[in-house]
Amino acid sequence: MEIAFIVLGVLGWWWYSGTVAREAAALAAGHACQRHGLQLLDETVSVTQTRLRRDRSGRVRLWRRFVFEFTDDGDQRRSGQLELLGRKVLAMHLDLPEGGLYEAD
Repeated sequence: MEIAFIVLGVLGWWWYSGTVAREAAALAAGHACQRHGLQLLDETVSVTQTRLRRDRSGRVRLWRRFVFEFTDDGDQRRSGQLELLGRKVLAMHLDLPEGGLYEAD
């Protein structure tokens, strides 16, 4: 019975952590699109990878890679991706017609 509560607690934490990270990624993608005169499409981001990684202070955190779509002309969909360590954005890449735009911390 105690194992069931522990498993339920871990699953709850995993869900909550994923929700917070997804919201942080959507906010970062939206700000980047605004900053560069682009429009974030569907207001969504999707996680594609999750791993454990250490931050600069040596603490183990969840690293996640998200993908999203945006448009520069209202017609053609373009892709972007960003990396989070915890809730901190490490890097973002926007696929633009004139070449990729890469922002890093």
